[in-house]
Amino acid sequence: MKGVVLLLKINNLSKSYSRGMKPAVDNLNMTVKPGEIFGFIGPNGAGKTTTIKMITGILNPDSGTILINGKDMVKDDIEAKKLIGYVPDSPEIYEKLSGIEYLEFIGDVYDVPVDERKKNIAYYLDMFELGSAANDQIKSFSHGMRQKLVLTGALLHNPKLWILDEPLVGLDPRAAHLLKEQMRQHCKQGNTVFFSTHVLEVAEKLCDRIGIIHQGKLVAVGTLEELKAQASSNSLESIFLEITKKDE
Repeated sequence: MKGVVLLLKINNLSKSYSRGMKPAVDNLNMTVKPGEIFGFIGPNGAGKTTTIKMITGILNPDSGTILINGKDMVKDDIEAKKLIGYVPDSPEIYEKLSGIEYLEFIGDVYDVPVDERKKNIAYYLDMFELGSAANDQIKSFSHGMRQKLVLTGALLHNPKLWILDEPLVGLDPRAAHLLKEQMRQHCKQGNTVFFSTHVLEVAEKLCDRIGIIHQGKLVAVGTLEELKAQASSNSLESIFLEITKKDE
């Protein structure tokens, strides 16, 4: 659409390990639009998490550019990071803080106004049924509780781009349902959700578009119907298996 700034634009992105001997992401090009749930799938070791860590500024790319709502992640990293809410694949957080102390810390990092912060914290703690544990130390939380706390922290500042790496791992069915509903609501506000998952059924039902990464390259991207047409298959699972077995 003319005049619309893409929420995420990746150009010629590459990253290698072992002094360039092991390419993890290879000349990746990708765009994600406002209001879109974009699913990012691929086999283990395909480059999903490396890509996400570059998008969020945790890793620097060897080459290429990442624009978050027009902000360059390398040249203007602070402004770009303000637009992101990130949920990593493992909820490693400060165990000696209480849940509420962690959320207040995140609110400070993102300069969330006090009134808005209180409202959002109360809303998400209630939604994820964490209110009774909010004053307990995080070290007493189960994996699922930690995941819900990190999800809450990532939404406090109502980010333009919500990035989730395997967000359903460790969540009970009710929490997983609530998360999927929240993803839809977030996009209805004109924001964008970018998430990786191994649960192909979830990606098939939830995503507006899906990108498939294999051996560091984006090998397919489009709506489910577009992917079905490209691969002559009727399910995302069969499309995934067909595309990712190529060149092996």
